[in-house]
Amino acid sequence: MTALKLTLACGDYDRTRDLAEGVVRPDGIDLNYLRLPVEETFFRMMRHREFEVAELSLSSYVVSLLSDPQPFVALPVFTSRMFRHGSIYLNTGAGISEPADLRGKRVGVPEYQLSACVWIRGILADHHGVPVDSVSYHTGGQEQPGRIEKAGLDLPGNISVRRIAADKTLSAMLVEGEIDAVYTPRIPSPFAKGDPRVGRLFADVIAAEQAYFGASGIFPIMHVVALRRDVYDAYPWVAQSLYKAFLRAKASVMDRLYDSSALRFMLPWLNQQLEEAQRVLGDDYWSYGLQANHHVLATFLRYHHEQGLSRRELRPEELFAPESLEAAVI
Repeated sequence: MTALKLTLACGDYDRTRDLAEGVVRPDGIDLNYLRLPVEETFFRMMRHREFEVAELSLSSYVVSLLSDPQPFVALPVFTSRMFRHGSIYLNTGAGISEPADLRGKRVGVPEYQLSACVWIRGILADHHGVPVDSVSYHTGGQEQPGRIEKAGLDLPGNISVRRIAADKTLSAMLVEGEIDAVYTPRIPSPFAKGDPRVGRLFADVIAAEQAYFGASGIFPIMHVVALRRDVYDAYPWVAQSLYKAFLRAKASVMDRLYDSSALRFMLPWLNQQLEEAQRVLGDDYWSYGLQANHHVLATFLRYHHEQGLSRRELRPEELFAPESLEAAVI
């Protein structure tokens, strides 16, 4: 039997490396793995549907579910998870010393719909008294001018979102004080270069994020894996086949990382940091599947609706292909 040829566009991750290198092969599928930057993958998938399977922003995927017909169906595979307290940057002269000082400020976001920004706005509203509509949002390219939203948005009137000038970037505007803060998944170039005019809102990022996890039990989900709807409709078995493969690829990672013979990455205390992550977050802290992540997804979907990105509050059960939510047992 000839294997079904599918192209998967995804980042270069330890948890998907075995898929990229062909060590793990999905049943019945000949997988062509394209290692692409996430922004490129999202843009090409959302705008042009170029790939049969792709890593996709959780937020953009939820936006797509409000289309008729729905262009994608997701698997409960979370290629990216990340706490985002460290993704709030500020102009050090803007008079912001604590989260509440953000109220009334001008905040840059590369796109309003970014999953990282949904989490940041929700966390600030729930835990720090910064309502979503208490700031004005300014969208555009962080390091290069001209970035646009991947999908059209229809936001309520109480949320102010404006595009920055076509020749401007958020990083430059932050340095010059034209905006007061930036919520962004990527580190702004002036911060990376040590420019004293740019700092983080939370000075001790790890302490803030561990406190948040202790209060909420949430390790935020950023990305899912999405099948193009026409592929899923023609071959529904692909959902289970791919999901099993992603699980196998992730399961093999920890033994390779937790190895004291030779460090795989240039992190001197990698083993100790893995031990600490499991102590704080639990043994399977990067879990896939609906059940283990129901509360994380439900919180995100509430934030998504409260921030005007979805007309109704979806349920986590509505997100995924049914074939990926159960499996045969012996």
